[in-house]
Amino acid sequence: MGRTFRGYRRPDGRVGVRNHVAVIPTSVAGSAVASRIAADAGPRARATPHQMGTTQPDAARRQTERVLVGVGRNPNVGAALVVELGTEDIDADAVADRIAAVETPVETLCIREAGGTTRALAEGATRLSRLVTEAERARREEAEVSELVFGVECGGSDATSGIAANPAVGNACDRLVAAGGTACFSETPEFIGAEHLLADRCVDDAVRERLLERVEHRENMAKLMGVDLRGAQPTPGNQEGGLTTIEEKSLGAISKGGTTPVRGIVDYGEQLPVGGGLVLMDTPGYDVESVVGKVAGGAQVIAFTTGRGSTTGNPIAPVIKVTGNPKTWRKMSNNMDVDASTVFDGESLDTVGERVYEKLIAVAGGELTEAEHRRLEEFAINEIQPEELQVEAGG
Repeated sequence: MGRTFRGYRRPDGRVGVRNHVAVIPTSVAGSAVASRIAADAGPRARATPHQMGTTQPDAARRQTERVLVGVGRNPNVGAALVVELGTEDIDADAVADRIAAVETPVETLCIREAGGTTRALAEGATRLSRLVTEAERARREEAEVSELVFGVECGGSDATSGIAANPAVGNACDRLVAAGGTACFSETPEFIGAEHLLADRCVDDAVRERLLERVEHRENMAKLMGVDLRGAQPTPGNQEGGLTTIEEKSLGAISKGGTTPVRGIVDYGEQLPVGGGLVLMDTPGYDVESVVGKVAGGAQVIAFTTGRGSTTGNPIAPVIKVTGNPKTWRKMSNNMDVDASTVFDGESLDTVGERVYEKLIAVAGGELTEAEHRRLEEFAINEIQPEELQVEAGG
């Protein structure tokens, strides 16, 4: 047997690293009530408030529903309460049924049927209490690291990200893949300028064509809005951090996925395979939405690299912050988990990567991240825009 951690074995066989009770609103109209129910229920409950409206175009609605179901099915969720206003296109019972398909205990709450906010809060507290009791029956048990799905993200990047933090996390991804696990990185716009390198690593022509098609799709969508991604410069924050071109940023960004073959690319929020090696996810470049996509895909732990600093967390998956900037490590030590800036003092990337990998295993076994200590829990779902629907239609 290889390296192990102690996690929560779910009925479908997957293993969670946390045992949360998720309170999942189906729209922005139910988000405030969901957040209040979770806040009143104690530390085990986690709300996932988001900005999606009660009505969406069909493609956008399907994607939103896929994310909501994926969050409820994430193995870090021991039980779930789905909350709706009662006027949404997305039906709470339908979402709950799909979550229950993996034998996760789940209930629903309709604010209108309950009689408005006050009664919904009271009824929600009762239902959540039952679900917390159900979830607390779970106990940690031994599991192999090959059962981990590790999502990696970057945000607030600077010159140190591509030199230290990203390749160190990539080294940890290589270690996990070698142990039989899954690593996933995303943010398709940040493949641009380096997509040929990723294409050369694809295991077959189908994966290669899928990758290049998704990059082209993102570029075409930007062009419809008058943006030339290849001719653009990095964001002002990236430029202040020392990045000069899109290609330079992309080369650093893809290094966080390591060096192993690309075995697949999945849609936003689509299920990631356990034991799948390195798999890409087609997401936008917005950090929070990208992280949520990977969590909906089943990632139990996220690593988030940042040079300039970030406080991003997630309500369902622990987020490990890694920085390659010594100033950020000193100034934001209560937000950072791993200091990769030591490479500038002579520590090898391999050794720093080993430290990231050990942190991953420790967090999987229950060690809290700095974001968890401070309950930093951001959640946002990517919304398919009209321009994107036009590109898909070939317009």
